[in-house]
Amino acid sequence: MERSKIEMHNITKCYGNTVALNDVSVQFETGKVNAIIGKNGSGKSTLVKILAGVVHPDKGKVMLDGEEVHIEKPTDAFGHGIVTVYQELNLIPYLSVAENILLGRQPKTKYKTLDKKKTIAAAQELLDNISPDIPAEAKVMELAVWQQQVVEIAKAMSYNPKVLILDEPTSSLAQHETEKLFEVIRKLRKKDVAILYISHRLQELSVIADTLTILRDGRHKGTVNMSEVSAAEIVSLMFGKVEIQEGFNKNSFTEEIALELRNLTSEPYFRNVNLKVRKGEVVGIAGMLGAGRSELVRSVFGADAQGKGEIYVYGRKVSRRTPAIMKQKGIGYLPEDRKRDGLILPMSCRENLVMTSLKKICSRGVISKKTERELVQKQVEELAIKLGDVENAVSSLSGGNQQKIVVGNWLNAEPKIIIFDEPTRGIDINAKQQIFNIIQRLGGLGISTIFISSELEELFQVCHRILIMKRGEITGEVFPQEYSVEELYATCMGE
Repeated sequence: MERSKIEMHNITKCYGNTVALNDVSVQFETGKVNAIIGKNGSGKSTLVKILAGVVHPDKGKVMLDGEEVHIEKPTDAFGHGIVTVYQELNLIPYLSVAENILLGRQPKTKYKTLDKKKTIAAAQELLDNISPDIPAEAKVMELAVWQQQVVEIAKAMSYNPKVLILDEPTSSLAQHETEKLFEVIRKLRKKDVAILYISHRLQELSVIADTLTILRDGRHKGTVNMSEVSAAEIVSLMFGKVEIQEGFNKNSFTEEIALELRNLTSEPYFRNVNLKVRKGEVVGIAGMLGAGRSELVRSVFGADAQGKGEIYVYGRKVSRRTPAIMKQKGIGYLPEDRKRDGLILPMSCRENLVMTSLKKICSRGVISKKTERELVQKQVEELAIKLGDVENAVSSLSGGNQQKIVVGNWLNAEPKIIIFDEPTRGIDINAKQQIFNIIQRLGGLGISTIFISSELEELFQVCHRILIMKRGEITGEVFPQEYSVEELYATCMGE
């Protein structure tokens, strides 16, 4: 019996001068877990968003079982049996599992009121087919994260999909939770559903995927059977030959320990993390999505729960961590999401540049305009921030210049240690190189840096050494002079 299949022919999508997808033709069969992989910016998210009706292609067509289908909006995707379960859970914690699964579609009594018994029965029937140990009447907030992920899948299955897209479904799961979710996915594979599975975790794919579709720089580089390909071959298809620009950090650093973590633990995100950063050293943390990198540095800065373990800053133990305390001790933190956590978008560039240095410019509650002006002008000039007027809203700047505002804000606080979490995300090549130059300059001034980037080749440009983080643990250390980018990608992804 021939399997049903979904096909995408000659799909092209551009955003201005950026080509997200370039003449991509792929097909996915039902009864299989079809993994879609590629590094950040490869086009995989754009591809599935086109199937989900969130993005419209500039050209190309989608076919389901040999017939062309037109997907202009998400409701069209639903109508054709294409359902997406996104990485961020979309559940209402205070409602029951049943209410979440059938939200807006609950059975009604003859009096047109919601029929709770029928709702629970219908939801439980769905759950029993994929994970019978989850009670439909339980509140979502009472469930483990993997169970919440199963509820999302059950909600998707309530639409009787032909195509089920799972976007990084295990990114927030522990190992034992991942294994339970895989049991659910294996059951779905038998239901004549085409499962499209997006993941950064290569070690997972060998366990759950039947086929791999590899995208690179918006192009389809191949589709292979998982059982017939090695990790080295996958990395080669994903990344090709990675070129590293000149610019490895040659700044010297001292042996003085600026920051030390001892057995730092915050379950389920990371555990038993030990690391030392020396004065003027740039230390990279490499790892795939869900490795625990951002959670680790947020905990160090006091933005998230403390957990267990000890932190020492220049030899002195930190007994309590909050952002205010850690800033006082000389630690700066540039968050992963600059727009949400690093900037106040409606406020001016001037105001955003002095957020962390208010004590410098204030005396008895009165701001010294002269001091403020000097601090602002210093960063605008030294960081080459392009802006029309410092009084313009920071939201009016390009992504690269917004990132420089975040950097300048922290430099005005004169930190001894600075944490960069994905500082080049969403900025152009020139702005990236300027950020790298800033990091190298800070090292020359004796400022220690922790640098996180999903683009692992960036770590080779600026770091003295690179720590590898997987599943919440530091599992290794490499030096840029002795390791290739391809080897680092393979190591982070599971080999």
